[in-house]
Order: sequence, then C-alpha cells, then structure tokens
Amino acid sequence: MNLKSIALFGKTLFSWVTMEQLVHMPIPMPENEAAFVYTLKGSCVSYSETDELHIVANQAVLAKCGNSMFRTLAYGGSTAYSAISIRFHKEVLEQLYSDTPSPFFKTADSPLSVNSVLVEGNELISQFAKSLMYYFDHQEILTEELLILKLKELIVLLLQAENSPEILGIMNNLFENKTFKFKEIIKAHICSSINIEELAQLTNHSLSSFKKEFKRIYNDTPNNYIITQRIEKVAALLSISKDTISTIAYDCEFKTLAHMSRVFKAKYGISPTTYRQNFSDKR
Repeated sequence: MNLKSIALFGKTLFSWVTMEQLVHMPIPMPENEAAFVYTLKGSCVSYSETDELHIVANQAVLAKCGNSMFRTLAYGGSTAYSAISIRFHKEVLEQLYSDTPSPFFKTADSPLSVNSVLVEGNELISQFAKSLMYYFDHQEILTEELLILKLKELIVLLLQAENSPEILGIMNNLFENKTFKFKEIIKAHICSSINIEELAQLTNHSLSSFKKEFKRIYNDTPNNYIITQRIEKVAALLSISKDTISTIAYDCEFKTLAHMSRVFKAKYGISPTTYRQNFSDKR
C-alpha cells in the first residue's frame, strides 16, 4: 500500500492510496469524522451497518461516522486499486464556516436511515479528484487558503450531485452518531456478500459474543437463519418477479443455482421452477 496525505489545521484532509494486492479490512469512522472516497482505478465494496455499495472508477462513497468494512475486488483482470479520500472533521468545518452559513449541523427533516451513500462521479467531481493528484507531489505550493477553497469546492459539488437529496441527508447529519440496533444490521445484510466475521464487527461484537447474541435473539445460528431468510426471499420473488431463477438466486447471494435449488427443495418440497409454475397457473 502506498499512501500520501495532506493536512489542514493539524488534521488529515486529503489522502491518496494505491494498492496492487487485494485488501480486506475494517475502516471505522470515529465520532466527529466523515469521508468522501473517490475511486480512481479498480473496484471495491464498502459495507456500513445498513448498506453494501459496489464502487468502480469514477464513483465514490460518502460515509459518516460509524462502523464500516472495505474490500477491494479484482476488476478487469487486475487487483490494482487507487482512490482519493477527503476527510470531513467537525472541528475543521466549524472553523471554515465560523463566519458564514454552514450546510452542516442542521436539524434533520426526518431520521437518517443510512450511514453511507453512493455518489456517481460527474465531470466536475472527476476533474476535482484528479486535480488533487498534482498537489500530493507539490505540497510546497499549498497554503491554508488553497486547501480551504478546495474543501469548500467539494462540498458545493456534492450538494449539486444527481442524488443530492440522499447526499444532503448525510451532509446535514454528518456527525450525528446514529446507532443501529442488532436486528436492523442483520436485516439489512441478509442478502449481502458480507461474511459472519464482518457482520460481527459491524454490530460491535467479537465473533463468539456475536454468535451468543444471535442465538439469544433468533434462537438459531447465523448461517442457518440467514440461509432461511434468503430462501424465503427467493420464494417471494419467484411469485412476483419476471427475472430468471438464476438471477434471483444470485441477487439473494446464493453462489450457485444448484445450491439455491437444493435448499429451496429441502424447505418447500418442490423445485423453484415448479413453485413458480404453480403461481403462474393461478393467475
């Protein structure tokens, strides 16, 4: 991993990370911090308590404080990954907007239900991210005034993005330390590619304590409960969706159609094809 960084007011503001090998690690966002991470090259998946976001080049994630997991993916036959990260620190933003109206620290119109959101990189955001690359190798020309302007520029671009309502919800509540309940996190990731160890970390548990808490709440093991919930979702989709059975299986995070079919028949006594046909005959 190669990491370059630029600081403002003693806090890391911009980071540029490049990696040649696949990486898999937790990235907790401390209280009073948030981040915008723009992917320059490669692909990754970002997990928060409520979301699984798949991000490729020219896309970004805006994440507020809370637990998160990060995994780079092999993309186009390459494991190379590169991204620009911009950190939002509460203390820094308070200094920036000490004399002017701030887009932050407002009262939410409705409770915030997510801790991260996908940002599609338009031309302006793309050019902004790429313009930062020059400064990492020429930090001698940087001044506080220039860094402040660049940070404010990003904030304006985010507030004008295509999915601005979702982004605005994050930005207006950037430092609201939203705590998600155990069952909320489990429900959000039933059909996620996240593994049990990562799920435990998102719920702030060790693996052993996670399994104990899971057993107490659901009276089942994590693997068995999740598989059961997935197959029930498959059944629901078979009755209403026109997608192929294989598409439904993969969307519900079954790795193979054969595995899904075995689990489905064990629960319902018939194949997915027959199950769907029975609903078609009743219409």
